[in-house]
Amino acid sequence: MPGQRVVVGLVGAKFAASFHARNYRRVYGVDLRVKGVTAKTEESAESFAKQHGLEVAYPTFEAMLADPEITLIDLCVPNHLHRPMAIQAANVGKHVACEKPLTGVFTDRPSDEPGARTMLDQAVAGTDEVLAAIGRNGVRLLYAENWVYAPSVQKANHLLAQADGTIMRILAEESHSGSHSPYSKEWRYAGGGSLFHKGCHPLSGALFLKAQEGLRRRGTSIRPANVLAAVSNLTRIESFLAESERWVQLGWKDCEDWGTMVVTFDDGSVAQITAADVSLGGVQNWMTVYSSKAVIQCNISPNTGMMTYAPAGHLFPSPDIREKVETTAGWQYTNPDEDWMNGFPNELQDFCEAVAHGREPQSGAWLARDVVVVSYGAYLSAIAGRRVDLTPWM
Repeated sequence: MPGQRVVVGLVGAKFAASFHARNYRRVYGVDLRVKGVTAKTEESAESFAKQHGLEVAYPTFEAMLADPEITLIDLCVPNHLHRPMAIQAANVGKHVACEKPLTGVFTDRPSDEPGARTMLDQAVAGTDEVLAAIGRNGVRLLYAENWVYAPSVQKANHLLAQADGTIMRILAEESHSGSHSPYSKEWRYAGGGSLFHKGCHPLSGALFLKAQEGLRRRGTSIRPANVLAAVSNLTRIESFLAESERWVQLGWKDCEDWGTMVVTFDDGSVAQITAADVSLGGVQNWMTVYSSKAVIQCNISPNTGMMTYAPAGHLFPSPDIREKVETTAGWQYTNPDEDWMNGFPNELQDFCEAVAHGREPQSGAWLARDVVVVSYGAYLSAIAGRRVDLTPWM
């Protein structure tokens, strides 16, 4: 049954908005209409609407919110805009889909333990402000964490349920050679560096699998209990800066370009999460789950679903081969359907069904909040140089 009609308004006209617009077309069994877009400039909105065949280019976010037909606002905007826009949308009765992370603290990076603890408190308070607006207005938060919906992670959850073992440890990473967005390199816009805006993906995958295990095993989610972390700026190594040729992105202002965290869950299991903006060879998105009865490796990217060879890099455009790869020459791990492997069609299918049928999505408010708590707990740990107990914020 199609359920209630879903009418989407996209906010933003860059990378995330493009793959959202593309993958809404793959949603089935739901009465769906992607009506329009608004962006930083009217010109951007009009260009995006024309490119994707949308009916309306709204001149402002407020104009989109005033449209009574719009039922779902899809926020594909920089991190520092998530919280105010989500609250504004919820307050006029719109469901909210929001790119990760849900929110953060957008000031200068703290330099000492009291500052990092205050930042954690503020990040959690900001998250709770969004969730309060969602609950108060009877709408849903759809947290756009694609790792939850990646086919390999969904299959891993299914197999782990069949094996009925204990997840003992998880290793996961998201890395590439660096974002081209200036917003990602400055704390006041990004709310953190690699460990936050990349690490939130593998962290979410681990949190999802442990939560699902807990629901199967004891009827309640297994939750994160503490975190130990380290961060660094590897692009400031003197010998690297002296090199004449560079393929790794520079320009990090007060955000780290590498980070790692060890999350211990309330059942004693662990997840080792790494994120970096200093890794050549395209996007590295992978997770290995070690359970008491099985080992499962999820190769989101790269994978060997398709291999291609070209003698020169100009023969294949980079997006057609694999995201963030520095050259398309030689043998390449060529993803035949990168959107599908990343989970985008499954994500938007679940979101539209959740709105249409009045249910919670698989990736919703609980995950958005836990990611903020663990990530900012990790920054507190890195600055304090010790493990941080997360239970006061859970």
